[in-house]
Amino acid sequence: MRWRGRRQSDNIEDRRGLRVGRGVGIGGIGLVAVYLISMYFGVDPSVLLGGIETSQVGPASGETEPYNETAPEAERREQVAVVLADTEDVWRAAFAQMGGSYREPKLVLFVGAVDSGCGFAEAAVGPFYCPADERVFIDLSFFDDLERLGAGGDFPRAYVIAHEIGHHVQNLLGTSGRVQDLRGRIDAAEGNQLSVRLELQADCFAGLWARQVEKVAAVLEPGDVEEALGAASAIGDDRLQRRAGGQVVPDSFTHGTSAQRVGWFRRGFDAGTIEACDSFRETEL
Repeated sequence: MRWRGRRQSDNIEDRRGLRVGRGVGIGGIGLVAVYLISMYFGVDPSVLLGGIETSQVGPASGETEPYNETAPEAERREQVAVVLADTEDVWRAAFAQMGGSYREPKLVLFVGAVDSGCGFAEAAVGPFYCPADERVFIDLSFFDDLERLGAGGDFPRAYVIAHEIGHHVQNLLGTSGRVQDLRGRIDAAEGNQLSVRLELQADCFAGLWARQVEKVAAVLEPGDVEEALGAASAIGDDRLQRRAGGQVVPDSFTHGTSAQRVGWFRRGFDAGTIEACDSFRETEL
């Protein structure tokens, strides 16, 4: 992905020098590390991925200290800011086409743990979006985890950011709120299925973003889409459960299988429309 030298978003909050209390936090929607934790330690992923129902542990102390950024971290930060700017351009145009306006989210960089409007969270939950304060939170070391899962490279990192921004779009459209309301009235297995549909729609929105940013700015390089599809495959529920050495349990899926995640990213990329990403109308995912 050609991102160097391009516009960076101003909607970045760098909290990497902010000290926060330590504890076991639950918050947001993680992509990878939360699954590995849940499989190894027997924690139900639906608890860790409970959306806006979170626990508040270890508030921020408010103290700041200098953060010495390494060269690789600086490069990742710059790419994240460029990708965020691209999502702003794409979704601003999409909402304008629908006769509305796009409210830009903030993206928070943190190290180790962070206090959000959805509660206190440690980096182990992975990147997450909090609808309560309309912010995406990410510890850049997550990209190391992604590389260990075989999904390294520039474009998988862009895919992760675009996916989390997809959750912000769902929040603005009212989709995530409706899903959260429904989850309170159904059993766990049905609630997981709703989560899968929500996640697959966010994957589709990431594909939509990739198509539109390429159409406008021509920034994709050969192999970028394949890298994104590889990342989607690497973080499918079935593959992560097998990687953790556990049994594959479809009723526990909250993000979708590798094939489903690949398919919905591809659908968004091929169609490039919000309508094509309505995973809640599909009988077969």
